[in-house]
Amino acid sequence: MRLVLFTGKGGVGKTTMAAASAALVAGQGHKVLLVSTDPAHSLADALGTALGSEPAEVHGGLSAMQVDTQARFEQSWSVLRGYLTDLLGRGGVGTMAAEELTVLPGAQEILALTAVKEQAASGRWDAIVVDCAPTAETLRLLALPRALQWYMERILPTHRRMVRGLGPLLGGVPLPGDGVVEAVSRLHAELLGVQTLLDHEDTSIRLVLTAEAVVLAEARRTATSLALFGHRLDSVVVNRLIPGGGDPWREAWATAQQAQLDEVEASFPDLPIRKAQYRPAEPIGLPALAAIGADLYGSDDPLAAPPAGDLVDVRRAPDDEGERFELSIALPHAVKDAVDLARSGDDLVLTVGGYRRLLALPGVLRRCQVAGAGLADGRLRVVFRPDPDLWPRA
Repeated sequence: MRLVLFTGKGGVGKTTMAAASAALVAGQGHKVLLVSTDPAHSLADALGTALGSEPAEVHGGLSAMQVDTQARFEQSWSVLRGYLTDLLGRGGVGTMAAEELTVLPGAQEILALTAVKEQAASGRWDAIVVDCAPTAETLRLLALPRALQWYMERILPTHRRMVRGLGPLLGGVPLPGDGVVEAVSRLHAELLGVQTLLDHEDTSIRLVLTAEAVVLAEARRTATSLALFGHRLDSVVVNRLIPGGGDPWREAWATAQQAQLDEVEASFPDLPIRKAQYRPAEPIGLPALAAIGADLYGSDDPLAAPPAGDLVDVRRAPDDEGERFELSIALPHAVKDAVDLARSGDDLVLTVGGYRRLLALPGVLRRCQVAGAGLADGRLRVVFRPDPDLWPRA
């Protein structure tokens, strides 16, 4: 099953591009689900039909849904929230403040992705097209499963041991009951499932932008951050191109946009650049969207596989100084001053432009020391050499 996520700066038309792509795929005879995870849903407006939190058939092979993140939050987080509120209340925190403190940042967003995972696991669809929130929210959304999984595996076991040890001293702090433990385990399993779906070779992201310098600058930063978290771009969609004409206003805009189009092609040389012209009328409804999809892809397959290539690669590269390993990470458009690298135990802590990823090192690199790093040709290369205290001697 093919999973394609559309994102872009707010206002560039990502909902329209996602809907147009889904309409085209459905018209080719595939069973397609179009999903909106954007809290400010506009998918129903684009399709010209009412949508709910369950898949509803729009036409032929196309179905659509808008994820109700608040309802999913209340269902999935209520048990954990009740326990944490009680725990804070025993520590003297007021009820209202305790409830506010127990709202996990990003929980609603991650539960939106669990809805996509459930639909993918149902086996009903040949493809799922996701209309994501604008880029900043999407980046947080895609980073959450990996980050929360890290905390689940490292922080929660420590928390449970602390509660057991401090309980008698703090007047009987309640141990997590079976329902709480089950809820945590269920959330952990959901996170693993979401991460597996995002990491799958049939999952990719399409970046929507307009031919403007500010929008392109954000698109380049987004491409860097997506690569940081291991997500693969399969194409770039340039929307709202103004055709040249007889009047000076249109000619000036067409000339300015062409200059930015040249920059887009130079910025993403290995990706298809798809173009959508301004329409004489607002594209609402399936026929108008399907027409945009046909122009967007032409004779190309809208479900074509994402480009090959390893976003993260580890290889042995011995030299005259002895054993040597190189960890290579794709970071297109990254600049040296915006990259920070640190080692924390068995993790490599990589921060790029305000986004941080904890990268678990393979076993062989855990027994090595970082010997250097460099950024060139859109890749960060980290050199490791054996730690004499940990490396087995001949």
